[in-house]
Formats: sequence, structure tokens, C-alpha cells
Amino acid sequence: MRVPKKERQRLLQETIERNPFIKDEELSKQFSVSIQTIRLDRMELKIPEVRERIKHVASEHLDEVKSLSMSEVIGDMIDLKLDDSAISVLDIEKEHVFSRNEIARGHVLFAQANSLAVALINDELALTTKAEIRFSRQVHLGERVVAKARVIKLRGDGRTDVTVESYVGEERVFEGDFTIYRRGEEEQA
Repeated sequence: MRVPKKERQRLLQETIERNPFIKDEELSKQFSVSIQTIRLDRMELKIPEVRERIKHVASEHLDEVKSLSMSEVIGDMIDLKLDDSAISVLDIEKEHVFSRNEIARGHVLFAQANSLAVALINDELALTTKAEIRFSRQVHLGERVVAKARVIKLRGDGRTDVTVESYVGEERVFEGDFTIYRRGEEEQA
């Protein structure tokens, strides 16, 4: 049974407000309509495409990264509160996967999580000293990985414990516990 257009558009708007990173392809499956119908609905509702939504969210929620240049962060950073939490989004593309099975290479997911953990540190020097990682399932070409990092503990010895969980949709695909060395102010003098 098809949902009337006005009802579909209302639900579409609610869905995008809840998850601004959702792709048109996912929306078309969810609402059982063509991708073109989703795009037309978005245009009527003046909802930008996902890349623009990501940039908009990022422009409102970013502290300035101190430990890396933005080009060194793997994925698009969309939220950063230094020494607290951060989020990045990575669309898995051809260069991220094994060619014969289109499964993302593990080091790509690790790099997204590790660079996010380092970027989270409020210091000009931050280095990973330890990482314990777990992969929950394979990630495939075309999937979107949302990595969420948060500081667990600021230690007195110049180290910070950070946990990162990565998701495709609602499903966790990666988790890691990182210990990051930071140079204290006393060492910068």
C-alpha cells in the first residue's frame, strides 16, 4: 500500500531530521519509491542533498582541530568538542575496498577511528600509544560509516583514554579503545 505524497513527505522530513546522514538510496528503500521521487520530495521540501546536510551540521558543531590538519582526518568531521566528543562520516568508495569482494579494508576503518581519536585531543601534539580494536562485521562498498569518539579519562600522566564506535546505520561495525599521548603545557615551553 502506497503512502499518500503529503504523508510520505512529512515522514521523509522527520526521518532526515533524526538522521541527517541518510542517503537518498536508503530513503527510497524505506519509503518504497524511486530515488528520483525522493529527490523531488527533497526539492519540494527544500531539503539539501546529504553532502550539503553534512557540511551544514559540521559548520555548526566544530571546535578547531589542534593536533592534525583537517586533511589528515579520515572522513568528514561533522562534530568536534575538544577533549570531549567527536563524530566523522566516511562513505566507503572503490579506493577503500578489496576489488574482488568490495569489502572495506580494515585499515580504512581503523584510520577513520584513530584520526578521530587524535583530532579530539586539545593539544598540538597527540600520538596514539595504544589501540585495542574489534571489528563486528564487514563493511561494503557504498555504505556510510559514522564514527563516534568520546574521551573516557584524562589521565595525569599526559595520556588520554578515548573510545570510538563506528556504525553503519544502527549497526555497530567497529569499536576501539585508544590511549593518546598529549604533550602537556609544561613540555611546550
